[in-house]
Amino acid sequence: MSEKLVNSIAGRLSLRQPLRESLEILARITEIAPPIKDQNLPDILSTINSEYPNVKDFERDFPSLCFAIATGVGKTRLMGAFITYLHMNNKMQNFFVLAPNLTIYKKLIDDFTPNTPKYVFKGIAEFAQNPPLIITGDNYDSGISIRSNSLFNEIHINIFNISKINSEVRGGKAPRIKRLSEYIGQSYFDYLAALPDLVLLMDESHRYRASAGLKAINELNPVLGLELTATPFVESSKGPVVFKNIIYEYSLSKAMEDGFVKVPAVVTQKNFNPSQFNAEQLERIKLEDGIRVHEAVKVELETYVRQNERQIVKPFVLIIARDTTHAAELKTLIESVDFFDGTYRGKVIQVDSSQSGEEKEENVERLLSVEKSDEPTEIVIHVNMLKEGWDVTNLYTIIPLRAANARTLVEQSIGRGLRLPYGKKTGVSAVDRLNIIAHDKFQEIVDEANRSDSPFHLQTLYLDNDKSVQKMKTIVVAPNFTMKLRPSSDDLKKADNAVKPMYTKPAEQKFAQAVMDVIRNHENAPSSEYLLQEDAFESLVSEAKEIYMPEQNDLPNIEDEIDYQKITEEITRTMVAETIDIPKIIIVPKGNNTIGYKLFSLNCDSIKYQPVERDLLIQRLNDNVQEVLSGLKAQSTEEQLEDYLVQVLMEFEDISYDEHSDVLYELSSQLITHLKSYLGSSEDVRNVVIYHQKGLAEFIHDEMQKHRNDDSSDIEVKISKGFTALKEIVFTSDAKTEPINFRRTDYDKSKIGQLVFAGFSKCLYQFVKFDSDTERRFSVILEQESLKWFKPTQNQFQIYYQMGTENFEYVPDFVAETNDTIYMIETKAKNQMDSEEVKAKAKSAKIWCGYASSHNAQNNGKPWKYLLISHESVKDNMTLKNFE
Repeated sequence: MSEKLVNSIAGRLSLRQPLRESLEILARITEIAPPIKDQNLPDILSTINSEYPNVKDFERDFPSLCFAIATGVGKTRLMGAFITYLHMNNKMQNFFVLAPNLTIYKKLIDDFTPNTPKYVFKGIAEFAQNPPLIITGDNYDSGISIRSNSLFNEIHINIFNISKINSEVRGGKAPRIKRLSEYIGQSYFDYLAALPDLVLLMDESHRYRASAGLKAINELNPVLGLELTATPFVESSKGPVVFKNIIYEYSLSKAMEDGFVKVPAVVTQKNFNPSQFNAEQLERIKLEDGIRVHEAVKVELETYVRQNERQIVKPFVLIIARDTTHAAELKTLIESVDFFDGTYRGKVIQVDSSQSGEEKEENVERLLSVEKSDEPTEIVIHVNMLKEGWDVTNLYTIIPLRAANARTLVEQSIGRGLRLPYGKKTGVSAVDRLNIIAHDKFQEIVDEANRSDSPFHLQTLYLDNDKSVQKMKTIVVAPNFTMKLRPSSDDLKKADNAVKPMYTKPAEQKFAQAVMDVIRNHENAPSSEYLLQEDAFESLVSEAKEIYMPEQNDLPNIEDEIDYQKITEEITRTMVAETIDIPKIIIVPKGNNTIGYKLFSLNCDSIKYQPVERDLLIQRLNDNVQEVLSGLKAQSTEEQLEDYLVQVLMEFEDISYDEHSDVLYELSSQLITHLKSYLGSSEDVRNVVIYHQKGLAEFIHDEMQKHRNDDSSDIEVKISKGFTALKEIVFTSDAKTEPINFRRTDYDKSKIGQLVFAGFSKCLYQFVKFDSDTERRFSVILEQESLKWFKPTQNQFQIYYQMGTENFEYVPDFVAETNDTIYMIETKAKNQMDSEEVKAKAKSAKIWCGYASSHNAQNNGKPWKYLLISHESVKDNMTLKNFE
């Protein structure tokens, strides 16, 4: 029971491995030492010590265990997992979460409140309809816990700041929590202490070792204490004293090694000599270079978001000032016109002890909201490093301007900025990196990080000496065919080979878009050319006319009516000519063999469906009174929305309902929980689930492919779509550089990653970005040899290769079609050709090409071939056939 439950909770909450291991330990502890009231403490300690010898003393008057887990790995989420397990497995209902200060107290209340961004129970279906009752230090004496109906609130989670329970008696009065309550006839503190199943969870538990805090906690008399901290020791005159109840430890260095936190990097200029500058000049250089890095990170994040349809992340800079006077001077400078022309005016906040009243409240509020993408703050100025509780994921640049030795500077700097915005590394260096601007301490920091006992290892980042900010921009390029229907507004369209629109009249443009929508619904056809066959084509025309709804002022004149047949044929033929059919391939097991799917946490950022208006308007003819007849029947109290999605998922031939019903329902539940988080009303959620049932189920199915375990080689291939629409391509580029012709060779090849190339006649996109000059030279061959070609982006093919136990998406360098073949092409340096990763990619790509070729052979299409080409072989006089 416990192992299955641990796996289920870990999957639904998407627990990282150290958190899963912590949950497994808790499960084992509840087996060997069940948490019950008034146990024999020495006996319990002996039992636990026999399996976990590092636990030498509970250090409290009740069983208490410390999980020492590095900052940024997910301690708050682990609290949610602990509570979920203890409730489901041990039927425990009462929990007390202790915070060390007001900031963490408020953060914990947010994190335990449903429909908040970091809700700790997100994915736990049992809590979706019946969430735990949250009792806080602000509402406990209202009698909320006593008046609540336990039938509907099975779990009570108390969240308190330590000051609420350990305050000394003032003026002869006890702390409010220890005073008599009119609702329960005793103090709330005594009420909690008498509960038979109270579990105490201590966030930042190193803060509760002082005598007052220790005494107050012991008086609560919980059945079990669970401590979480990144620093499992207390300082003393003789040095740090390590806890004696550490049952699990996961260090910062291990978190960095495993990729659970950002990689810290120290930044300086090339050939920089700090001795050439006075203190004021050095400070200005560090500020300006910090902004250069910040602006580059902004663009890289925007590009990543567009490429991967992820949630927007707004990065910000933290400046550590010497004192409050210095902080005020910095704010004045940064908001002045002398600092990048006043770009950051209104985007800077100063938070320190010099402020009071409304100013302080406003800045603290902005500080707590700095993660929100629509909040304007880009620069935070602070004197002391912000302490525990200010846990943000979008801090990317730190500029320390106060004196400190290298170890102190780095340890204090990185603590608040290590969290990754998407929970794991993206593979994009700028998105996965925390930048510390430290020109004057650069070598000292590098030497410190290279010590054998260093808890962290740093990257180094060198900036050009150019003092100007290198402006970068994000470029979104749609396929040429798409741009003909909705021309890009980007300034790149001013290039010589700009795509000309097919239609200029509003009504024609609107009908053209309707045709495109219908074509996307017919991607299950064997090929795009199939749509030109008479029956299929007539269906396109008919369906497009049905959904075409022109505005009144878009209606054509009688003499200028839309030729529906002509426009539909033009669009379909153009689409066929200017795309390469990419089938969607599904692997299906034969006979009794199965494909397994791991339980995982859905990333639902791209799901933003809105309710569909399907009400009917009824107007009585005798009195013109109107009534509305809802298009949806009333919801049954027995209805489970997950059923709508599971019903569609069961139709996919690679999914066995009997084997994966738990996975299907849990993933469906996660998606419905996401819908609830932004739609609000249950009626709107139901509307979206019903009317977008197929699209939502397909989204889940696509995500499942990334977590598939093939248990058998005896498989069958199904083609769910004969072709798929080409996706938009997103990349970053130097804002000052115009697109250059792809045949040019007189450019700085070291900066190819910042350049955009144009001038193609056979590429399916107007603009292309290359990763190397070899790729640019290969495009010359493709312009000579192919009928059409393009560079794919993420999620175009959905080909996955395996490295170790993990699956990764493979994106080939090129796809090209000739008179008799479609090529999938990868170019690699000679010394990489035999690497395990390249071999794994090639294996998956060849299997995919084999399946696609079989499908095309049955539908009069061309075969697919995979080419792995070394850079040394790419020369302008080569042909594609030569590479086979």
